[in-house]
Amino acid sequence: MEIKKILAPTDLSELSLIGVRGAVELAKNIDAEVIVYYVLCLDEFIRFELSHVKPVLLAKLLQKHRSEVEAILESHLGDVLSSVRVRTVVELGIPENNIVEKAQHEDVDLIVISTHGRTGLSHVFTGSVTESVVRLAPCPVLSIRPDAVKRAVSAAA
Repeated sequence: MEIKKILAPTDLSELSLIGVRGAVELAKNIDAEVIVYYVLCLDEFIRFELSHVKPVLLAKLLQKHRSEVEAILESHLGDVLSSVRVRTVVELGIPENNIVEKAQHEDVDLIVISTHGRTGLSHVFTGSVTESVVRLAPCPVLSIRPDAVKRAVSAAA
């Protein structure tokens, strides 16, 4: 299987940025493109209200968030970003649905996504974006547990 395009979803949390770093480092080693994907999650009411907003205003909102995402990526991953083709995409929607649709639309070869590792009641109440993506994705999904990465880095040091 040749991997030329990797989708790296993020919610901009420290944990999700570990997954993005993993995607970027993998892409660097195999000469692949990374699509860093941020979904601006809004509830149904707000999405309904935004559907009545002029497209120009919605485009400005998404561009504002895209600039913020790019600044965060630069501050957290600046050491590896310049060696990889990275494209940042910001869209409005429901993260697990958008991620699967984006993977299909972009014809990605792999999704690299961090899992927050929640268990018990927290997992039951909030659900898991990663779990949904694994179940529904049109391509392989590499799920990275940030705590496992931290242990591996500590052991190597």
